Amino acid sequence: MHPRIFTTDFFVLHTFGVFLAAAYLASLWWFLRGAKRKGLKSENVAGLGLWVIIGAIIGAKALMVIRFYHDYLANPTDLWSLATLQSAGDFYGGFIGAILAALIYFRRHPEMPAWITADLSAPAIALGQAIGRIGCFMAGDDYGRPTDLPWAVTFHHPDAADIGGAPLGIPLHPVQLYESLTCLILFFFLVRLERYKRFNGEMILAYSSLYALARYFLEFLRGDADRGFVLGGWLSTSQAIAVIALVACILLFKKLKRSQSLNL
Repeated sequence: MHPRIFTTDFFVLHTFGVFLAAAYLASLWWFLRGAKRKGLKSENVAGLGLWVIIGAIIGAKALMVIRFYHDYLANPTDLWSLATLQSAGDFYGGFIGAILAALIYFRRHPEMPAWITADLSAPAIALGQAIGRIGCFMAGDDYGRPTDLPWAVTFHHPDAADIGGAPLGIPLHPVQLYESLTCLILFFFLVRLERYKRFNGEMILAYSSLYALARYFLEFLRGDADRGFVLGGWLSTSQAIAVIALVACILLFKKLKRSQSLNL
């Protein structure tokens, strides 16, 4: 693939960093677009967007550190290493961090309609993921298992091994593109769902549950060994979080639908 866009004696522009920045900007643009359409205060929405992005960055790196705490305990200086600072971290850590940041912001700004705002963020998140996973693919990060399928991809660039850890010269599932396409489909589904949603909170719960379901099965096609594992290796860290997220979404879906129906 193409891990670098260009290289000079003083600076290297990595493809992954460009796509990650594009993912955040696209998400924020779609979110602000929806908020303006709903008549939400621009300063509150912009503030929330900033809090969520910061929470996502911190959460993504925090879960990564938790997954490899043995390594970081053995080498504490690695916490501030260039590799740690440049890493995007773990998506679900970012998602949890974004939720916590949003909860704090909503508590500080009770005038903001929390579930309506959360619904606006659902397609924005899916759009950002669709873009960001292309960056993972370019860098050889979050690579797939070996396969002999005709659409298998083979990494040859040394940076794919150094940056993303992808094995070179071996045909692999392009699992990053599978997830990118899944999130793009999810984005269009959520855009359409907005026209027909039955209660506030339905869109963010639809996103969270459908992504959790897709992520659970996509994990079986992942080949990277640094995903963390629980229950004696039965589930990856992301699969375990996906199961918890799916159960929580089902319970919240029933609660919100019932409570908002009673208020009609």
